[in-house]
Amino acid sequence: MSVSIKGILKLVVAVIVLLVALALAGIYYIGAWHILFPSSQHDTTPPQISADLPSPSILVFSKTNRFRHKEGIAGGQQALADIARAQGWGMFATENGAVFNPADLARFDAVVFLNTTGDVFNETQEAAFQRWLEQGGGWLGIHAAGDGSHAQWGWYMDNLIGAKFIAHIMGPQFQTASVLTEDAAHPVNQAMPVQWQHEEEWYSWESSPRERGFNILATVDEDSYTPVAKLLNKERDLRMGDHPVVWSNCVGEGRAVYSAMGHRAEAFAVSDHLRLLTNALSWLMSDADAGCGR
Repeated sequence: MSVSIKGILKLVVAVIVLLVALALAGIYYIGAWHILFPSSQHDTTPPQISADLPSPSILVFSKTNRFRHKEGIAGGQQALADIARAQGWGMFATENGAVFNPADLARFDAVVFLNTTGDVFNETQEAAFQRWLEQGGGWLGIHAAGDGSHAQWGWYMDNLIGAKFIAHIMGPQFQTASVLTEDAAHPVNQAMPVQWQHEEEWYSWESSPRERGFNILATVDEDSYTPVAKLLNKERDLRMGDHPVVWSNCVGEGRAVYSAMGHRAEAFAVSDHLRLLTNALSWLMSDADAGCGR
C-alpha cells in the first residue's frame, strides 16, 4: 500500500500542530504564558470590600501580568490569612488593581505584593499607592515583587527594590541554603535565629541594594548552595559576594520590606520564614520609631 506525499505532509503538519498545542498548554499551566505574551491590562472598577473589615488590616495583592507563581500565591495567601487571624488583623486579598485608589487604600495599614508581576497599574493607581506609602503606609514585597518585570515603574524600583534583577538559579532550580540574619536589633528580625535553612529559587541582582542605602536584614550564604544558572549546557555565575535576600527602606513617612523568598507554597510552611513575615507586617503597621532611624 502506497502512501502519498500529500498524506505524509498532512500527518507531519498535524503532529507539529499537536506538539505546539501541548507546548503552549504546558507554558500556560506553569504560569509562564505572560512571559511570552505579557499583559498590560489595568483594572478600572474597584472590588467590593466588606464594610466591617477589622482594623488594623492588610491588603494582599497578587495580580500577575507576567509569570504567575500559582503555588506560591496560593500558599502565601493561606499563610498570610493564618498570620492575620492569629494576630487579630483584618485581611483582604485581591488581584484587582483598581483597589489602589485613595479611598480604598485608606482602609489598610499594610499592603503585600504577593508574587505580583508585570505592569499591573495605570499611572493614577501608581500615584495613589505612592502617596499612600509616603504618607505612612507599609509595604511588604514577596519574591517576584522584586524580579525584573517591574522595571517600567521607576519609583517602585528606586524606593522599594533598589536593585536590578538579573537571574535566578537553574540546574537545580530549587536549593537549600543558609540564610544569615543581619541587624539583629531590627524589629523584623525579632527572635530570628542567627542562621537558618531555607529551600528556594534564589534570585541574584546586578548589585546589592546596600549600595543604595537600603537596610539589609538577611543575606544568603553563597557557599551553602550553587549560585549558577545552567541552561543549554551553559553556566552563568550568579554570585554577588554581598547577597541580600531581605531588606528594608523608609520612604517618606512609610516603610517597606522586601523578601526574596516565597516561590513555592512550601516556602510558606517554614517556621522561620513565617516568623519573618509576621515580624515584618507587625513593624510595617507599628507606630514605633524603631527601624527607620527617626
